[in-house]
Amino acid sequence: MRYFFLVLCIAAALTACDDIDQTNNAGHGQAAVDESQFTTIQWIDSVQNFGRIAEGQNLDVSFRFKNTGDKPLIIRSVRPSCGCTAADPPKEPIAPGAEGVIKATFNSQGREGMNKKDIYVETNTKGQQNHVVHFDVEVVKK
Repeated sequence: MRYFFLVLCIAAALTACDDIDQTNNAGHGQAAVDESQFTTIQWIDSVQNFGRIAEGQNLDVSFRFKNTGDKPLIIRSVRPSCGCTAADPPKEPIAPGAEGVIKATFNSQGREGMNKKDIYVETNTKGQQNHVVHFDVEVVKK
């Protein structure tokens, strides 16, 4: 009888968790996306290698891109892969045919050795909205 009661409790808990997940997703999922406002992007320099820099130096990085579509290009978010890099997306939408830049600064303090850094970019682009730009730099002790 205890075994039956234990199985019943576990089943109830699993079912309750499943219902909670479905309830939370029902009203709070992603907002409807208007794909008619999507455009296309061409990365001019999405991968860069900066060679060697001295530890403690701040390295300024720029990733250029072009809006190759017919709608304004919106950079929704820019997230560096670690706290040693700060990124700054364009504040305004990029007009069709125009170029834009994502600027970043890498703080090399305490980062001796080879560093491979990604920056995740979310856009309103057709097909794929999540892009990754990347840079490599070797930090050498002063």
